[in-house]
Formats: sequence, structure tokens, C-alpha cells
Amino acid sequence: MVRVKRGKIARKKRKRLLKYTKGFRWGRRIKFKAAKEAIFHAWRYAYRDRRTKKRDFRRLWQIQISAACRKLGLNYSRFIYNLKQKKIELDRKILADFARNHPEIFEKIVEKIKLK
Repeated sequence: MVRVKRGKIARKKRKRLLKYTKGFRWGRRIKFKAAKEAIFHAWRYAYRDRRTKKRDFRRLWQIQISAACRKLGLNYSRFIYNLKQKKIELDRKILADFARNHPEIFEKIVEKIKLK
């Protein structure tokens, strides 16, 4: 039987995977077995953390809105409830931005909510 030498194909496969390990430290950048393991872990973490990033930012926005509301004498849950009642459709990202960078606009929103 004829022997098959897979030199070209194997090298191409390894080079393709090692391309993704640029910037990794120690042997994980150049040693194929370690690089393969590192890159699969990295991709798994990247996939997972693309989802957790959304959760983390929502929590951050809630904290920022809550802090701004407390300064104006209102708690977070009552603020969100009143927003829904008045049919003011601003998401938490925008509200947190107003609370941080444009406090005068945020105050007007809170005043509009406080009026009954």
C-alpha cells in the first residue's frame, strides 16, 4: 500500500489555528497542543461573556438610575413603575445616560413622574 504523507495539509491546519493565538502568552502561542486548548477555552469564554455583558450593563444602568432617583427623593422601583404608568418609553440605557451626563433632563423626567 502507498504511504500518504500529510505534511502540507497538517501544516496548513496548524498554521490556521495558530493564527488565532497571536498575543497569547508563554507556549500557548506557538505549541500546537497548548494553543488548541487555549483557543477553544478563549472562544467558549467569549461566547459566554457576550451574553453576560448584556446582564452586567443592565445592572450597572439600574444602579446609576437608582442613585440619581434617591437624590431626588424617589426609589428605583417606584420610578420605573411610574414611568410605565405615564407611558414614558425610555430604556434604562438612556435613563442612566441622562442621570450621569444630563442631570437637568433627568430631573425634568422625575418631576413629570411625580405629578399626579
